[in-house]
Amino acid sequence: MSKRRLLSTGSPFEKTAGYSRAVVDGEWCFVSGTTGYDYASMTMPESVEEQTRNCLSTIERSLNDAGFSLPDVVRARYHVTDRAYVPKVFPILGQAFGDIRPAATMTICELNEPEMKIEIEVTALKRDRVN
Repeated sequence: MSKRRLLSTGSPFEKTAGYSRAVVDGEWCFVSGTTGYDYASMTMPESVEEQTRNCLSTIERSLNDAGFSLPDVVRARYHVTDRAYVPKVFPILGQAFGDIRPAATMTICELNEPEMKIEIEVTALKRDRVN
């Protein structure tokens, strides 16, 4: 039976809203929707590009803490608040996932706070698993 592990970044949002940054269940890792906060300073950068980089950095750190890595990502969901952000974030996402090429979806939507411009969620599956 696989053991379920909950991981936290220490963000106050996790406790307040009752979620984990990531959940590991067996060979799977589910990383919650991640916005562009700089958790060290608890500030949100103005640009969607910097927010995207922060999202990816938090996601990569969470995956590593869980014993996974970015190449293990098999599914990515991107949510941006303005269609105009799409061409700005595509190159950054391409740098991170271009060789990995997970199944992906991008939606245009509102996010929880007006300063949030992007949110990214990923699912990873261990590549070195025993079948």
